[in-house]
Amino acid sequence: GIGLATAHKLVDAEAIVCIAARTQETLDEVKAELEKIGKGEVHAYRCDFADMENCDVFVNAVLKDHGHVDYLINNAGRSIRRAISHAFERFHDYERTMQLNYFGSLRLIMGFSPSMLERRSGHIVNISSIGVLTNAPRFSAYVASKAALDAFSRCAASEFSDSNVTFTTINMPLVRTPMIGPTKLYDSVPTLSPDDAADLVAEAIIHK
Repeated sequence: GIGLATAHKLVDAEAIVCIAARTQETLDEVKAELEKIGKGEVHAYRCDFADMENCDVFVNAVLKDHGHVDYLINNAGRSIRRAISHAFERFHDYERTMQLNYFGSLRLIMGFSPSMLERRSGHIVNISSIGVLTNAPRFSAYVASKAALDAFSRCAASEFSDSNVTFTTINMPLVRTPMIGPTKLYDSVPTLSPDDAADLVAEAIIHK
């Protein structure tokens, strides 16, 4: 998806890239795939970003290994398409989207920000959704979680504005990834490719 396509671009640009995923097998495959490009460095960490303790372990490991990060890209996400009237008995839909899309990203921001502020250098890129701008029906759980991260980032950007720690929120249009596969309606809707989406992330990294 977007994360892998972005990692390809960063490694190709000779960046030092830290990737993370829930399963070690996936990590091993992706690391090997990226290392074939042969320009940047790839460091892989197993992490479930819906688990706050996992997030802390990940942050501590990256900072121990590298000292700091220049860019944090919050890309992990969970989407649920379900009408509110069908979710009255499914409160966990809202809990699990907030857990990953908001709290997971927030935990990483809170973990990496202190060293960014100390160094007076850092940029955080959040992959949000165009649904936040369009009030998409049936996506209330997903859109609300992304809107929460957008709002936090606007507040943080104003607080950090004199420290050269900056934010980009990408309200990403639909991207042709496995996440949208279950919604058959999207088979006939224009979408970006993962590579197109990664171009937006790269633009955010370069131009902030």
